[in-house]
Amino acid sequence: MNEIIQSLSNIDTNILLFFNGIHSPFWDYFMSAFTGKVIWIPMYATILYVLLKNFHWKVALCYVVAIALTITFGDQMCNSLIRPLVGRLRPSNPENPIADLVYIVNGRHGGGFGFPSCHAANSFGLAIFLICLFRKRWLSIFIVLWAFTNSYTRLYLGLHYPGDLLVGAIIGGFGAWIIYLIFHKLAIHLDSVTQSSNTKKTKQTEIITYAGLLTTLGIIIYSIVQG
Repeated sequence: MNEIIQSLSNIDTNILLFFNGIHSPFWDYFMSAFTGKVIWIPMYATILYVLLKNFHWKVALCYVVAIALTITFGDQMCNSLIRPLVGRLRPSNPENPIADLVYIVNGRHGGGFGFPSCHAANSFGLAIFLICLFRKRWLSIFIVLWAFTNSYTRLYLGLHYPGDLLVGAIIGGFGAWIIYLIFHKLAIHLDSVTQSSNTKKTKQTEIITYAGLLTTLGIIIYSIVQG
């Protein structure tokens, strides 16, 4: 068993060093900006707008709480429960034997433990929840690509191993699915009480995609200018 774990760890490390080694000034700026949280506030705001546009405010609030719980679930499972038990150092942590081989961007080493990735859990948690809720083809494609890119930035920046990201994505996605099932039933009940139309087709979901694409375009322009 130990040999299998060591073998998987070696593969994880080799994949990390390969992708982390592919860098340029443009991608340094792009990945650093894309991985931020504040920069995506406009897209998050459009999610709230679409919820309020399509549902009674009580139903919309129900889904907002569900999204908040999805993020909280991912954070607590990864950061508070699993990380202390596993104790796997981030690749860029100075105490990690491979730290000298990892390409560091802007001197950012991250914290101590990194398995699993909260960033991946939160990104895929939000993505899976929106896919289940809206069931729109182009939004689903965009939000999955967004979650994948958001996770990949952590690999590029040397903050996580691929395995950290994979497990984090699974935890976040599973948590989102379970929470959606629970809160969707509650939303249907609230819908019947408020006599709104939760069964109608959602509209204007493309605004979320547009906001995300415009933000990405802004990051690209910023990276070109800075790089």
